[in-house]
Amino acid sequence: MLAIAHIRAHRDKVIAALEKRAINATKQIDEAIAIDEERRATQVLLDQNLAEAKKVSAEIGALYKAGKHEEANAAKAKTGELKATNQELDAKLKQLERSLNDALSAIPNTPHSSVPAGKDSNDNEEVRRHGEAVANPQATPHWELTERFKLIDFETGVKITGAGFPIYTGKGAKLQRALIQFFLDQAEEAGYTEVIPPLMINADSGFGTGQLPDKDGQMYQATEDDLFLIPTAEVPITNMYRDMILDEASLPIKNVGYTPCFRREAGSYGKDVRGLNRLHQFDKVEIVQIEKPDRSYETIEHMVKYVEGLLQQLELPYRVLKLCGGDMGFTSALTYDLEIFSAGQERWLEVSSVSNFETYQSNRMKLRVKGADGKKYQAHTLNGSALALPRIVAGLLENNFDGERIVIPQALVPYTKFETIQA
Repeated sequence: MLAIAHIRAHRDKVIAALEKRAINATKQIDEAIAIDEERRATQVLLDQNLAEAKKVSAEIGALYKAGKHEEANAAKAKTGELKATNQELDAKLKQLERSLNDALSAIPNTPHSSVPAGKDSNDNEEVRRHGEAVANPQATPHWELTERFKLIDFETGVKITGAGFPIYTGKGAKLQRALIQFFLDQAEEAGYTEVIPPLMINADSGFGTGQLPDKDGQMYQATEDDLFLIPTAEVPITNMYRDMILDEASLPIKNVGYTPCFRREAGSYGKDVRGLNRLHQFDKVEIVQIEKPDRSYETIEHMVKYVEGLLQQLELPYRVLKLCGGDMGFTSALTYDLEIFSAGQERWLEVSSVSNFETYQSNRMKLRVKGADGKKYQAHTLNGSALALPRIVAGLLENNFDGERIVIPQALVPYTKFETIQA
């Protein structure tokens, strides 16, 4: 969430930056400023009245002692009037604070200066490629391969739960576990501390990282308990630090977590959702960092390189995209997407997003850092998929099928304990 003080001080710059998202936020910004002006004026009036009430109350006893009963009674009546007025002002102030919070919550993060302007994925900027994006002569979509080699049972998953909830079987299940452990081991070697977070969150956590209210309809909700199934491990891991003041010397904080993820994916349909392309439940390893503001943009580049290293070890051709303003998430200031080439589908599949949220999440979560000089400031938060499994599995199967068998990348063999998948 953008700080209202920042918006007041840099109104025109904030509006101009949000234009990169292909939106005109002038009305939203001016409404937030107007609410804040009224809030501040109400606060000043309340403070003045409270001070006056305190002063008058202190005089009442002295007036009675001096025998000035009429003046004392008048002063007593005045304190009663001030108390009633102050109660009204306090109620008004609380309502204005709620209105301001609602207004600020509806304003997305401002894109970093390096973010290209644009409306959608067509305006994203390709940063670099690695490997050859060529169709396999034996190109076969992964949903055919998973059926042929009995790796994933989509139909029984539909029977048990519904579409988008596959069952991994045999070597398909072992490949899934191998990838999870490989990703976790790599993250540990890179200095990340593993955590196993809850798979359900409360509304405060959803608000803290920006899923609420922006993605309310995209999350599964346990309505009776007002809890939500997590869409990504980013949410519970980052919220571990909500309402905290961290020592600057402890930064950066680097966490990694594996979790199942749950997404309703409302409105998704067509060929892009076939097989493993888009699921309601899927596994993902997530990396999260809490960082100093002056280091966060260096950090995001390191995080992208780290994810690239995973893809290189898996021998998958990939490209790195810098998302345009209109394609970025609501809370992000800068996002890189990493996509692998799908030989069986002859298209690119997103397998990771790495984002810097600057202070947007920390402002919502009231996450602060105490510097060496004792002064407090807001941390920058970052996260990235390292990696999401469904499309990685799809890419591994499609790109490594030679017509008879699927060859496992050497980096994974110590984890799978087999080198090939064959009928």
